[in-house]
Formats: sequence, structure tokens, C-alpha cells
Amino acid sequence: MMTACLADTIEPAFEVLTPVEARAPFLFNSPHSGRIYPRSFVEQTRLDFSTLRRSEDTFVDELFGDCVALGAPMMRALFPRSFLDLNREPYELDPRMFEGRLPPFANTRSIRVSGGLGTIARVVGDAQEIYPRRLAVNEALERIETYYKPYHQTLRRLVGRIQREWGLAVLVDCHSMPSTSARDEVARADFVIGDRYGTSCSDLVTDAVERSLTARGYRVVRNKPYAGGYITEHYGNPSAGLHAVQIELNRSLYMDEAGYERNGGFVRVQADIRALMGDLFIAVSEGLAPLRAAAE
Repeated sequence: MMTACLADTIEPAFEVLTPVEARAPFLFNSPHSGRIYPRSFVEQTRLDFSTLRRSEDTFVDELFGDCVALGAPMMRALFPRSFLDLNREPYELDPRMFEGRLPPFANTRSIRVSGGLGTIARVVGDAQEIYPRRLAVNEALERIETYYKPYHQTLRRLVGRIQREWGLAVLVDCHSMPSTSARDEVARADFVIGDRYGTSCSDLVTDAVERSLTARGYRVVRNKPYAGGYITEHYGNPSAGLHAVQIELNRSLYMDEAGYERNGGFVRVQADIRALMGDLFIAVSEGLAPLRAAAE
């Protein structure tokens, strides 16, 4: 059971947890649950460790981890989102953060960059600045080469292998959300399903997730405020048999958000997510025909 800690190096930078026997064409991905913080990164920030952790999807990898016992692999980052965000384009970078010139191919004008949440984030939580001074451009590029690219190379390989073996692949991108924010004091839904407004996966997948969670008493909404990030958009291609859906879970259901501790709801939520995965496996096996079978 991984706890947050400092480390001189992060090796390995991510893990792929593989089932003894694959029983479904699924891959579960947890890109923001990493809790091993590079010591050099923490020392160059202006925030205390607790505040720096506010970007974590704490315990999400554990909540969805039963997928392995059920027959589907899980991939998870071990480094934190505040250090490098895997759910962004590789070069979504804010030029105001860096000393030196960014590569000409960098995306410096995205909405996420303007909000301080690019590949190298400028802020955590409710717009709290991470760094007291500008970073060297080479440091950003090194993080991308060392951590981002190997992660996505592995993720693409796993999705491709599942598609070849099963004729289709379903990528479930697993996330959590704060119960409220300074910008929105209204309590959020229990779950938000993101499918890029119906473009990243078959409606059958989204419907199955919503139906399973609603049946267990949760309040579920679609695409607001989270429609899915780069991973859902980039890997989802239903016409090619590639389905990607993002699931955001309200942290107050399972943890003390201030203390980063599990609360009394953790066991129930974990069991309900396990049941959700079983329902989803059945729905896909019964309702989505592999592309190779559809072509025959």
C-alpha cells in the first residue's frame, strides 16, 4: 500500500499490474495517483508538502485496483501530477514559467495552460503557485523525456495489444475530484463520467457505467465539469474499436481531503467500484462486437 513520501529518484516511474489471466478487453489507468515526490522537486517549490499534494488522486489506484483480480491490467504513475501531468499533450507549456525559449511545437495557448495546468503545472488546488521563480526550459524537457514519453509509449503498447487480442479495447481513465472548490462551493456529484460528449467511446460504455453507479445510490453526471482530458481524447476512437472513458470520483466519499486519510466510506466505495467493473465487463462482452467479428 503506497504512502506519500520523498525520494531522491523515482525508479520505476510507473507500474503495470497484470492479471494472471486476462478476462476482458480492458485497461485501467491511474495517471494522477502517484505519491512519490522527487526531493529535488519539493525543495524548489514554495509550498508545504501537504498543499503540494492537493493535485493527487489519492488512493484512486487502490480503489480501482481490484480490476487485476477480475482479469484486467492496471497502469499507474508513481510520480505526482504536480511534478508532471500525464493527462496533457506532451508539450502543453506556459512560456511565463520558464527561463529560455520553448520549442516551436509547444502548445502555449491551450485553455489548460492559461489556467496554470499544463504538462508542467504552474498551480495546485485553487490557483496556488507552485514555484517561486522560473524554471529552466531544459528541466521541463527532461521531465517530458524521462517520465511522460515512456509512460505513454507503454500505454499505447498495452492498448494496442488488447485491441489485437480482443478485436477492441476499453481504456478506463481513473481520477478523483475535490468535493468543492473556491470557484464552485456547491457540492459536486459523486461521480462524473467523461466521454468527450459521446465521441471517445460507445454510448454502451457510458450508459453501463452510469447505470451501475446509479443503481448503487450514487449521483452521477456526464461531462460536467469534466469531459475527459488528453488521454480520453487521444486514445478514444470508437470507429477503430478503441473506447476511452474517464471516471471522476468525489474524494469526500472515501477520504478525509485535508488529512489524506481513508474515511469510513472507503471500503464501501471500493466494493461498489469492483461491482461496477463486473457490470461493465458484462455489458461490453454482450453489447460490443469485436471489429474483426463485425467485419466477417
